[in-house]
Amino acid sequence: MSVNDPLGDMLTRIRNAGMRKKGKVSTPGSKLRANVLDVLEQEGYIRGYSQTDLGNGRTEFDIELKYFDGQPVIKDIQRVSKPGRRVYSAVDQMPRVANGLGITIMSTPKGVMADHVARENNVGGEVLCKVF
Repeated sequence: MSVNDPLGDMLTRIRNAGMRKKGKVSTPGSKLRANVLDVLEQEGYIRGYSQTDLGNGRTEFDIELKYFDGQPVIKDIQRVSKPGRRVYSAVDQMPRVANGLGITIMSTPKGVMADHVARENNVGGEVLCKVF
């Protein structure tokens, strides 16, 4: 199966698994997905993830979702920049999610990072997704 938006596919899998109260969800691996998962883990939205080698150069990530009082920690996760419409933001115009309670994951020249880290490093870039 060919997926046009691999990152959007991963975010949808996380959203659907959270709604069904699943403990783990798997998704095909890539460098961008790994970087986004690193940010989600650092910010405390997921417990962690592990990488499984399937052979032929293919990998798969097993993502452990996080819950608090029986509710998923990730209440809302949305793709912002899509393959048909890229969204870029300067450092002074970065969107805030829920007045700073959520994060925006950015792809910058210094790597994939959360919006508050991008502000500290004074870099802008592509707005990948919003997490609350």
